[in-house]
Amino acid sequence: MAAGHIEEIQFSEWLSNMVLVPKSGGKWRMCIDFWDLNKTCPKDFYPLPRIDQLVDFTSGCELLSMMDASQGYHQIMLAPEDQKKVSFITSEALFATWPCPLA
Repeated sequence: MAAGHIEEIQFSEWLSNMVLVPKSGGKWRMCIDFWDLNKTCPKDFYPLPRIDQLVDFTSGCELLSMMDASQGYHQIMLAPEDQKKVSFITSEALFATWPCPLA
């Protein structure tokens, strides 16, 4: 909340549950279960490329660039009409997250 990614709200027609997932070392990670929301989203039928296709496509290239997006959380902003769909509930309050959360 301090980073400005989560805001307490009073009402939402869309609700998802918060779940805690154990991490190595005995710590916990807060996740949001968007299972029901995902069922309402349009499906993307674009297949992921196979590894052999990627190798063939890049063979002979003089320069390859790779990016590590591990620090890229909360980078995709949601359209204003979709922001209400990513609300979640805890035992304390109802919240919404404005950038696209990890689910």
